[in-house]
Amino acid sequence: MSSPSYHTSILCKYYLIISLVATFFMLFFFNLTYISSQYVDSSIFTMKCEEAGPKETTANLSHLMFVLVGSSRAWKHRRTYIESWWRPNATRGNIFLDVEPSEEFRPWSPTFPPFKVNEDLRKLRIYPKLANRVHIRIYRSILETYRLKQDDGVRWYVTGDDDSVFFVDNMVDVLSKYDHTEKHYIGMFSETIKSNFHFSFDMAFGGGGYALSYPLVEALVEELDNCIERYHYIWAVDHLQSLCLADLGVDLSLEKGFHQMDLYGDISGFLSSQPTAPLVSLHHFETVTPLFPGMDRPGSVNHIMKAANVDQSRMLQQSICHVRASNWTFSVSWGYSVHIYEKIFPRSYLKLPIETFRPWWHGGPPPFYMFNTRPVSRDPCEAPHWFFFVSIEQEKEGVVTSYKRKFPRNMTSCSFSGNTSADPLTTIRVFSSKTPKPGRKVECCDVEYEGANVAYMRLRDCRRHEIIA
Repeated sequence: MSSPSYHTSILCKYYLIISLVATFFMLFFFNLTYISSQYVDSSIFTMKCEEAGPKETTANLSHLMFVLVGSSRAWKHRRTYIESWWRPNATRGNIFLDVEPSEEFRPWSPTFPPFKVNEDLRKLRIYPKLANRVHIRIYRSILETYRLKQDDGVRWYVTGDDDSVFFVDNMVDVLSKYDHTEKHYIGMFSETIKSNFHFSFDMAFGGGGYALSYPLVEALVEELDNCIERYHYIWAVDHLQSLCLADLGVDLSLEKGFHQMDLYGDISGFLSSQPTAPLVSLHHFETVTPLFPGMDRPGSVNHIMKAANVDQSRMLQQSICHVRASNWTFSVSWGYSVHIYEKIFPRSYLKLPIETFRPWWHGGPPPFYMFNTRPVSRDPCEAPHWFFFVSIEQEKEGVVTSYKRKFPRNMTSCSFSGNTSADPLTTIRVFSSKTPKPGRKVECCDVEYEGANVAYMRLRDCRRHEIIA
């Protein structure tokens, strides 16, 4: 069947021909002087041809279908992660479990995504040969979602685990850059080299989530079980997915805001220097220490979402400014932390994460990561004073986030700066605009400090050719 735009194009051509013929007829059969003396409304011959049908709306949250996977046994410990970002009656999707949830969760809370139990894999003829039956169950959740016929208006499928946290407003903004009528596979590889080496450098890691445009979903579900048979020996579901999509002619488009978080331990150094890209997801909370000192893992996730619920566009976005009189450098990771260095450092250096964390795969010589890092230092000129996010306030003229020192630095001051210590500071207040920050734009800042225990930072647009150094 021909598309509406095709018929519209034909009609436009007919209108043009008719207009030309009519003009010729008038010029040929009527007195030209008479015609020139009359007012001929040019709009008679002006045909405005528009696309048939209603104009397409801007992307919004209702266009995303979340395909979340987990297990009933782990739900008790992981439900808080999904609850932190799920918006009842706004987000669409389901959580797929291996078996029915326990009576402890009956009736099912409306703050959870609706649950579905995956189909029995034993019906598949390839079942005895499957290398990883758990991962195949997870993979087929895409097919089972499609068969639910809940896709009215859906433009994207977004996959994730029960311990994935999504920043859905940023997700919408990121996906809006792509033509959802084309086939797209969008995500990010692992942070660690060995994870990518063992599986693939060309696949999105599903814990951090990935997005499939709806035309790609339609193509995939027709071949999904056939692809499982073709690659039954593949162990990891994300690797399998990349192979299936490659065979459909679609490769991965990278977006740096998806985070698999294949890291161990304290990830504060990473979160304080997140790439300049909208934060889309975080994962693997149970293998890292709580995001904030003095909190447990669920509590720390709920805490960071307090900032995210006000302004996701600035989440973990780094802004750097200097106090020349004291030789201090301030670096804020919005909604998470502020660092103060007792020395002037350029942005080119501070954008490198402090290696407070360890790689997912232990052992062997470096390099470990897909990005450059800087070491943890005991040099008072290199080690920052750490302040962590405590509160957020919405005021008439903007948004104010506050950060407090959680532990003393326990170092002498940097002699390079003339022994000007930042130890007296206990609180940093950061002022930002209510206007969302464009995706990859870097904001600059100014600092107001008069020698008390509080410093004030104000984020702003960088001046033309401003040097952050």
